[in-house]
Amino acid sequence: MFRAHSWKGVSIGAQAPEEVTAYIEIVPTDTVKYEVDKVSGFLKVDRPQRFPNYCPVYYGLVPQTYCSDGVAALFAARTKRTGIVGEADPLDLSVLTAKTIPHSDILLTALTIDGFRTAAGGEAHAKTISQEDPRGRNW
Repeated sequence: MFRAHSWKGVSIGAQAPEEVTAYIEIVPTDTVKYEVDKVSGFLKVDRPQRFPNYCPVYYGLVPQTYCSDGVAALFAARTKRTGIVGEADPLDLSVLTAKTIPHSDILLTALTIDGFRTAAGGEAHAKTISQEDPRGRNW
């Protein structure tokens, strides 16, 4: 049996960047943070959630993306900071929806709303905010 790698083996979507495939790693009811294992593509436990609250949105990644030198250069130019490197991970994604998704490790189609950059530990992170496809094509 074969399972596509959730980051490298799944299409970003034919309508990207307006409409993308979202791989969901964390749902609001999770009490631990999961992250895609870069070698296998399976979810692994990264750490317990750090605070006694929940992740307020569905969180994951956009397959076939990579945040590296370009993201770091854009972040450095906008913030006038030096020594910033890209996080070497896929583009992070938060999905806004009124629907309940009971578990992670799923794919869905999401419409891109906006994006922003953050930095932690000298690494630039690119993030996108999306909503689930209201046309319900994959629900």
